[in-house]
Amino acid sequence: MSKKEIKQIAIYGKGGIGKSTTTSNISAALAEEGYKVMQFGCDPKSDSTNTLRDGKYIPTVLDTLREKKTVKAQDVIYEGFKGVYCVEAGGPAPGVGCAGRGIITAVQLLKQQNIFEELDLDFVIYDVLGDVVCGGFAVPIREGIAKHVFTVSSADFMAIYAANNLFKGIYKYSNSGGALLGGIIANSINTPYAKEIIDDFAERTNTQIVEYVPRSVTVTQSELQGKTTIEAAPDSEQANIYRRLAKKIAEHENSKTPSPLDIKELRDWASKWADQLLKIEAGN
Repeated sequence: MSKKEIKQIAIYGKGGIGKSTTTSNISAALAEEGYKVMQFGCDPKSDSTNTLRDGKYIPTVLDTLREKKTVKAQDVIYEGFKGVYCVEAGGPAPGVGCAGRGIITAVQLLKQQNIFEELDLDFVIYDVLGDVVCGGFAVPIREGIAKHVFTVSSADFMAIYAANNLFKGIYKYSNSGGALLGGIIANSINTPYAKEIIDDFAERTNTQIVEYVPRSVTVTQSELQGKTTIEAAPDSEQANIYRRLAKKIAEHENSKTPSPLDIKELRDWASKWADQLLKIEAGN
């Protein structure tokens, strides 16, 4: 009998872009379909899995290791909505050490104990801070832990800047077994010009838009309840958008190397769009 392939996916995005919201709703939608899913929070804030567990924080891998000499994988895995397995890597004490260390340590702990196989997982989804793509934060890409990488980005310049930096990291490690890019999850896209900006960036960097996710008060209402939109508002249009996104990610097979812009190209591109938006505003 052939060994079951576990689909390992990394979702990156700058802080505040909606990365964890998007990731948790993807996990919830996949679990709703009967898949066995683990969400692996790689942000030192350790809040990736909150909405899968009614707003509750869980002990992190690094915190648990600081308290115990010997840690079993089961000590740091907690079940959430529809049985999603939740893990938070955690970070060092404030002002001490590298925040990426939690990712390295947590991945090693679970892999050494063969927990992915023991739980018979279909998906492991890493929720990774995308403001910096170095050290520990680059582990899912550099080590080929994740096979496919997606980035959450809005049409705002700093979100696109972070996405472009991520593309540079993927490009750098693409020839040495690193993960490849599945595409962009375009978040908070509520205007035609926002869609045009993110579409243009995707075209120029040789990638694709996987899904357009509008900003919605339904998401805010759901998170105030400590829940994903899939759980709190299952019949909403926003929940259906997340289900559609999850289906695309589940079926995704062919990722590729992006073509990141250098800093001058990115600035020139942004300046042209700034001029274009001024013309649009003047026309109104």
